[in-house]
Parts: sequence; C-alpha cells; structure tokens
Amino acid sequence: MSQPLIRVEGLSRRFDTGGGFLKAPRSMWAVRDVSLAVGQGEVLGVVGESGCGKSTLARLVLRLIEPTSGRVLLDGTDLTTLGAADLRAARRRMAMVFQDPYSSLDPRYTVADVVTEPFVVQRRPVPPGAVAEMLEAVGLPASAAAGYPHQLSGGQRQRVGIARALALHPEFLVLDEPTASLDVSIQAQIIELLSGLRDRLGLTYLFISHDLGLVRYFCDRIVVMYLGAVVEVLPDTTTAPRHPYTRALMDSSFSPDPAQRRTLAPLAGEIPSPFALPAGCAFADRCPRADARCLAERPPLDGDPAHPTACFHPL
Repeated sequence: MSQPLIRVEGLSRRFDTGGGFLKAPRSMWAVRDVSLAVGQGEVLGVVGESGCGKSTLARLVLRLIEPTSGRVLLDGTDLTTLGAADLRAARRRMAMVFQDPYSSLDPRYTVADVVTEPFVVQRRPVPPGAVAEMLEAVGLPASAAAGYPHQLSGGQRQRVGIARALALHPEFLVLDEPTASLDVSIQAQIIELLSGLRDRLGLTYLFISHDLGLVRYFCDRIVVMYLGAVVEVLPDTTTAPRHPYTRALMDSSFSPDPAQRRTLAPLAGEIPSPFALPAGCAFADRCPRADARCLAERPPLDGDPAHPTACFHPL
C-alpha cells in the first residue's frame, strides 16, 4: 500500500438510549475498535449487512460525529483533537457523497447554490467559473446551474452531489453507498464517473456499500464488517476469503454468468442484538465452524498482516 492518507486507530462509537417508562437505559456499540488505513490514491471498500456500522464509520472518519474512543489521522494529523477552526481547515481536504441524491440536496437551492455551498461553509469566496467547471467535471451542462434539484433525474442529482463534494478540490472522498438508490444502468455511469475522477484528480476513496459485486469491481482492497467490528481485510479483489461470514456474503452476491450459479445455503441462527452482544465471536451462532472457544472468546483481528482475519477457524 502507498503512504496512508487516512489512518484509523481503535475507533469506537457507543450510543446510549435514555430509556423510558418501565424501560432501563441501554447501550450499543455501533463501531467497535476499528483500525484501518487508506493509502494515497487507493479505493478502500467497506462492506457488510445493513446495520453493521458502515455509515457510522464513515461519519466518524470525517468527524461528523464524535468517537467514544480511538482516533482518525489525516496525513498524520489527529482529527479528533482539533478545535473548530483547525477542523474546518482540515475538512477542505475531505468531502462526502451521500447515499440518497433526493434528500441530500436542499430543494430550495438552485444547482449553483448546491455546488457553491462548501465555499459558504468554509467562508471562502467562490472563484469565477467554479460552478461551470464543477458541472463539466461531472458531465452536466453549465445551463443546469440555474435549475433546481426537483427538475433533475436521480442520476443527475447524484452528479450534482459529486460536484458539490469536489468544489474545494479535496484529496479524500467518503462515498456512502452513492449508487444504492439508482437504476442499474445509472449506477454504472456513476461508477465510471467516479473512476475517471479518481484517475484525473488523484483522489482517494472510502467506498461504503452492501453490494459486494460492485465493491469487487471498483475497489483495491475490501474491509468486511459485522456488528460494528472488522472481521476480515481482503488484500485485493481476487483473494479467496478466510472468514465464513465473508464467504457467505460472496456466495449471496449475484453473478450474471450462468456457469457460476450457486446453490445458496442460508446461514443458520439469529443475528445477535447489538444491545446484548455475546462474550465470544458475534458470528458464532450463525457459523458452521463455531466451537466452544468461539462462544467464549472474541477472536482478534490478527494472523497474516497482509490478510487479517478475526477467526479461530479460518477457511
């Protein structure tokens, strides 16, 4: 891996519920002791089932929410210790593309207002021609600047969201399922756009998705999360998985090749409640390889440094 632009060390986030009438307060760990690094120019994918903590991790990395413990380093600078002014300056180097292109754009803003919003937040003047430049970069005509989001299709709205993210020329983008709400053909166009922008601008991506097939196509390495924790890091998109959960995810992904059709074997057992995680491996109740040790101990993410796996009995 190239020199890390982003390094996450022991990052955790706990959410507490206040309880209510006849209800005791409860706590859940949305992200549990996550450590990872994103190299300069790399696309790092993060996958897992809904509710595994992917989006919470994305917001922690950008410090949109505060971590309970751990730290995030941008080029060696600890973002979790920065004050408001220094954090605002650091955020010029980072941006986020949100999942829903409909709710992430203010319907009262014109497209020009949306694209120039980062300049307003950062209290910087808008350079002449910046709106037309950003729209051209994402494949939209300059005439779109005078329109409103409701006049655009879903794919065009997502292009506007990408243009807004690029406005301050950041180095690092968090892509939080940017194609999840789009048609398949439009998904392909957005992925090709993001790929081209990465090559032209030297961008670094943290790509959040539940579509393992898309992640294997687009990303350089893959981080697999389960109930807030990292269970495996695939060093590339062709390496065979070692964790049974990763294998189950791959077996459930769609393949258009009839020769690769699989007979899916559903995982047995129930997903543990995030409010009452077991003492051992959180995947043990669903894992065909689990034994008494798995039920009693939580496996650490160790082993081969090039292919870390949190499993006592890897494939």
